[in-house]
Amino acid sequence: MSLTKLLKIDIHTHIIPEHLPRFSEKFGYGGFIHLEHHTHCRAKMMIDNQFFREIESNCWDPAQRLHDCQQTGVGVQVLSTIPVLFNYWAKPEDTLAVSEFLNDHLAGIIQTYPKRFIGLGTLPMQAPELAVKELERCKKIGLAGVEIGSHINEWNLNDERLDVFYEAAQALEMAIFVHPWDMVGKEKMQKYWLPWLVGMPAETSLAICSMIFGGIFERYPRLRVAFAHGGGAFPATFGRIAHGFDVRPDLVAVDNPIHPSEYLGKFYVDSLVHDPIMLDYIVQLLGTNRIALGSDYPFPLGEAVPGKIIESMPYSDEIKERLLSGNALEWLRLEKNLFLG
Repeated sequence: MSLTKLLKIDIHTHIIPEHLPRFSEKFGYGGFIHLEHHTHCRAKMMIDNQFFREIESNCWDPAQRLHDCQQTGVGVQVLSTIPVLFNYWAKPEDTLAVSEFLNDHLAGIIQTYPKRFIGLGTLPMQAPELAVKELERCKKIGLAGVEIGSHINEWNLNDERLDVFYEAAQALEMAIFVHPWDMVGKEKMQKYWLPWLVGMPAETSLAICSMIFGGIFERYPRLRVAFAHGGGAFPATFGRIAHGFDVRPDLVAVDNPIHPSEYLGKFYVDSLVHDPIMLDYIVQLLGTNRIALGSDYPFPLGEAVPGKIIESMPYSDEIKERLLSGNALEWLRLEKNLFLG
């Protein structure tokens, strides 16, 4: 099998509508993102009057994304919102309204380009009953799963109030993509881009450990969960995590007596680790069937040529095919022939 013919499915890409309503004006309080299109193909993401990030048209324009995919050999992008748009802090009914707007936008892109894009919706997770209703609607409008944060405000992902969501996601067979946001310790990380360099990996490990130790995978064994950024700090610190379970079960095994090593290979991570040595390590730790190509397109911390490190590895074409597309298709419960031709 020639490597140049292998399909690439990028499970970790972010998108935003080109024109966002002024939700702060609509709802009567601040904190929501809006865009200021101040020059051609560029916009400022603003939180009220505070600048958050500069973005380019590849963040909202499907045609530009398809051009970039052509240049890098990506066949399919899995689209999810930018985590700053989760809005878990807002009134639940307002977060629901924003989620509906974002999810309808995603569904429209997928309907226009069904062979090139797959969608992951966003939900008002701070109100799990509302989240379930929107999850059901996401399935009806053609989305393959949802993206959620690494925590939901004060709740870690083991919080029992989220059980109704996990139960519904399992029953509906909707994939879950966990992405870090609102990073732990950010108040101590005012310089050097540390929330993104240190906080995000810690957040993802927090999410994985919370789900393992909280027994989520035990109670909902058919959940299909993928974690961003190669699992963050979890793989590199797994030895410490396992040792902690062994020596202080009175502190660690209080909700789930099953050793964390039993859950390796029961969840997915993307391939975004920026380092061939680390990629090989997570492949060995989690298995060749649990790593899926993810680039964080179109942001600078992403992999500029999605799958370049995977392609550089001394793996068989069979393993590379799994990493580049096969595992993504299994996680999403989709057939390869939907994206060929």
